[in-house]
Amino acid sequence: MSPTPPPGEAAAPADAEASRAPAAAVPALDVRDVTVRFAGLTALDSVSFTVRPGTVHAVIGPNGAGKSTCFNVLSGVYRATSGSVRFGEHELTALPPHKIADLGVARIFQNLALPPRATVEDSLMLGRHRLTRTGFLAAGLRLPAAAREDARHRARVREIAAFVGLEKQLAQPAGSLPYGQQKLAELARALCMEPKLLLLDEPVAGMTADERRRTAAVIAGVRDSLGISIVLVEHDMGVVMRLADAVTVLDFGRRIADGAPGDVQNDPAVVRAYLGEETAE
Repeated sequence: MSPTPPPGEAAAPADAEASRAPAAAVPALDVRDVTVRFAGLTALDSVSFTVRPGTVHAVIGPNGAGKSTCFNVLSGVYRATSGSVRFGEHELTALPPHKIADLGVARIFQNLALPPRATVEDSLMLGRHRLTRTGFLAAGLRLPAAAREDARHRARVREIAAFVGLEKQLAQPAGSLPYGQQKLAELARALCMEPKLLLLDEPVAGMTADERRRTAAVIAGVRDSLGISIVLVEHDMGVVMRLADAVTVLDFGRRIADGAPGDVQNDPAVVRAYLGEETAE
């Protein structure tokens, strides 16, 4: 039986030992000299950073710094003009999004994308799609093998819902949940893919202070209990400084700082990027 977590923290799934990926099974994400140009405009200019296995790596910067472009390259939405993105032994820059997802990379977008009328349980089941082996015909005919697989997936969905604190909302329509819980359901759906790497795009944007604390605790639990690597884009610097093991700062498409949160926070180039030259002085 899993130990009771401290207040505000997520409980680990009942089979946490089985679901936690061994450190060796979670590869590093290595971004090297990635450049993206659109019709002559350089959105990313030779950006490099490394996400160590089982860590939270924040990518921050002012508006227009290139954070979203970076995420779109990592998830296969954009193709880099030059450079390399390697996830372990796999080169990602030439792969489409579904192939990158098959390698264990899950992304959560800033905007909600839950089917509003589907129950939370059915919404989370969508995350199990890539792990489903039963064919369409077997599922439609409700063959015993298909029923057994469906039961296994739903049991895992219930464990993950409990992990993020949504076990009591599984039967509710996803669209009826408060905003903060809908964001947690998005995170739970990504976890249902059993990823090795999570790309979180502003996961606490628009939340109340209590919702931000709760979500930050769940994200920390994903790293600490499940060993999943996380790349985080977030404007809330309090959340970034509490969660991140390392921070990369972008400004006008270029990397201007990279390192531990405390070091980056006090870097003069970062202060100037956020506050402007005169204010920084």
